[in-house]
Amino acid sequence: MSDRPVALITGASQGIGQATAVEFAARGYDTALLARNEANLNSVAEQVRSKGVDAIVLPVDLQDIDAAEHAVAKTAEQFGRIDVLVNNAAWRELVTMNKITLESWDKTIRIMLTAPAFLSRFVAPHMAEQGKGVIVMISSVMSQVTSGSGPPYIAAKGGLDNLTRDLAVLWGRKGIRVVAVNPGAIDTEMSGDYTSPDGENLTRQLRARSEDVIPLARWGKPEEIAKCIAWVASDDASYVTGTRINADGGWLANQNPYDSKRMQFPDEF
Repeated sequence: MSDRPVALITGASQGIGQATAVEFAARGYDTALLARNEANLNSVAEQVRSKGVDAIVLPVDLQDIDAAEHAVAKTAEQFGRIDVLVNNAAWRELVTMNKITLESWDKTIRIMLTAPAFLSRFVAPHMAEQGKGVIVMISSVMSQVTSGSGPPYIAAKGGLDNLTRDLAVLWGRKGIRVVAVNPGAIDTEMSGDYTSPDGENLTRQLRARSEDVIPLARWGKPEEIAKCIAWVASDDASYVTGTRINADGGWLANQNPYDSKRMQFPDEF
């Protein structure tokens, strides 16, 4: 057991979760890494340990809430404390409400809303005993705008935003802050599987279209979201709770593509 702070990060085997684990390690946190892919988790653990801190690997399918509870208990047993929980794990199927199956709906909600709720419940007593802790929900700008596809993903993210507020109210007097970070379009593995009905990968075309709406004209990097998460968890954000922080390159602020703006104001956009 050490005196270093401890972060438990779900979905830590790739993308935002991996970048977040490395970022917290660089800031002196021991980390508990939770995801399904044990091989990838071991690789991330090596990156974390290279920063001079410790890591444990927790191969868990978050559809299994009992296994999630055991992972929290193992983290507390290993490190003696839990300072930060990052609810980042995600799963989704690109399908509309017209065709989605009940199995797909239930799996998405289980992983992306039920698991974060109960993981938060499981870590709360440890944080309350310390008199301090931070729970970060990785939501999405899709909680505020929709696309007509992936309905359980969008429902889960909207639920996370509201759960954030509720838990912040519930546990604030225990010294626990709860904040949602809502990324926009981020360059991760999950963002590369957009296909047409005949199987053609449409990611490049869709990315170009979205980048023409984003004021910063690009997709974000996982490392940029990781830094935002780490700031939220730090004492620099000690008066921030019960709210969401959009990290979307300005996407939500814009209502029409830049090619439309240039039609009206060619010298300004």
